[in-house]
Amino acid sequence: MTVKIIADSAADLPKEVAEQHGIDVIPLMVYLGDEEFLDNVTLKPAELFQGMRSGRTYKTSQPMYGNVESVFRSAAENEDGAVYVAFSSELSGTYQTAVMVKGDLTGELTGLDLEIIDSKCASAGAGLVALKAAELAAGGASKEEIVRRARWYAEHMEHIFTVDNLEYLVRGGRVSPVAAFIGGLLNIKPILHVEEGKLVPIEKVRGRKKVFSRIVEIMERRGADLANQTIGISHGDDPEAAEELKAMISERFGCRSFFVSMIGAAVGAHAGPGTIAVFFLNAKEA
Repeated sequence: MTVKIIADSAADLPKEVAEQHGIDVIPLMVYLGDEEFLDNVTLKPAELFQGMRSGRTYKTSQPMYGNVESVFRSAAENEDGAVYVAFSSELSGTYQTAVMVKGDLTGELTGLDLEIIDSKCASAGAGLVALKAAELAAGGASKEEIVRRARWYAEHMEHIFTVDNLEYLVRGGRVSPVAAFIGGLLNIKPILHVEEGKLVPIEKVRGRKKVFSRIVEIMERRGADLANQTIGISHGDDPEAAEELKAMISERFGCRSFFVSMIGAAVGAHAGPGTIAVFFLNAKEA
């Protein structure tokens, strides 16, 4: 048996991709008033984004204890162990819940050989790390090698993104209401990245077209061997924009391998429709 790879729904792996690579996905929780949903199970991203456009406000939470426990119990049956690539602990309590569940099960399940990685990544950034781990597992790599290389990928994963509407970041405390108001008036779009697992603004650019050009410039400055790595792009129900950015990146750097996905409900509830993000490595693996 190969090492079992686990992710959570904040990695924004489409169901078919997770199934193809044998990755178990733990769903985060999404709430609309008193209604409770499982991310990408009972609430699909397109439905969430449509709701947000019509004025609905969604809230999110870490996975239910029982859902994490169920996946971990299943992993205990895997003789070669398991590796869980978790959503950044700086953005969610998902990692902490996983650690707690593992601790509770350790004495009971002698077959539980599980390593939990705090990826400090989000969306397709975490997804790319999980996919790399699954690729290594399929190739027969040991659990120790998978953990070591997955940690390296997570540490060197760049997240560069922009949002279409600052209102959703205001709700999450990322920008001030005044900044959002001014940004809306002047068509100013923020560019952000992830630093030590947290969302951090880099700069503001006026106009959508200029934002994409600036993202490509940042990639050129930060990326390493871009043409020979898989570039991740995630979008908030805006596939045309994702394809536009993909074409710009391909033309500029000669990239041939892309992983494009829609942002899931758990991440999308905070980022909002129209968000565009790109993920790439800032170093070449030795």
